[in-house]
Amino acid sequence: MSAFEGKSVLVLGGSSGIGQAVAGAAAERGAHVTIASRTEARLDAALKVLPQGVAAAQINLREDTDVERFFGDDRLWDHIVISGAETPMGSVRELPLADAYAAMDSKFWGAYRAARAAKFAEKASLTLVSGFLSQRPRPGIGLQCAINAAVESLGRALALELAPVRVNTVSPGLIATPLWDDMGQDAREGMYARAAGRLPVGRVGQPEDVASLILELASNGFASGSTVFLEGGSLVAA
Repeated sequence: MSAFEGKSVLVLGGSSGIGQAVAGAAAERGAHVTIASRTEARLDAALKVLPQGVAAAQINLREDTDVERFFGDDRLWDHIVISGAETPMGSVRELPLADAYAAMDSKFWGAYRAARAAKFAEKASLTLVSGFLSQRPRPGIGLQCAINAAVESLGRALALELAPVRVNTVSPGLIATPLWDDMGQDAREGMYARAAGRLPVGRVGQPEDVASLILELASNGFASGSTVFLEGGSLVAA
């Protein structure tokens, strides 16, 4: 029997990309899955492609009252995954401060709010999603580097504060998700090809790659306080 059979799984940011892949994989393993996002249209679109029975909830992780309202009932969650955020890119000197604050509010404080308010069942897990830029800084993306590093540090601290709830962080590299759709197909495919040429694995990641690791950590009763990188060898490539 699957470790997720009959378990309640909440995927915050589950309407696209990595979160949607996690939701689909958990549902296929017999879990009772709820996806959450702040956009109703994206939730509706995700439900059309996810397995039947997946539920949806509208929640804005940037709003204190919205998060507290969502977690205000007595429901206990076996597994919570926090994926997806809006983090505009730009150099420190050029990115408007309002955009920088919003990015931190979305990804870091969103995870913080959810971890603070959530109610967990016995032997539960919480999995955060950061990004390998925490370890591989480059010019023009300093904000993303800092946010991902903050998320990873938060995950380690939460593993102590929320124990016996197990808290881990998955840190992906370049993943082919709708995040890059605004680039246009030619630019996007060019970026993927260049990245694949640099990576030891010879390809960019897929959401399903990350989903598989997230579910493995969530179901492994001895995993807590870990940051696991899944970046195709980016951290060792030149």
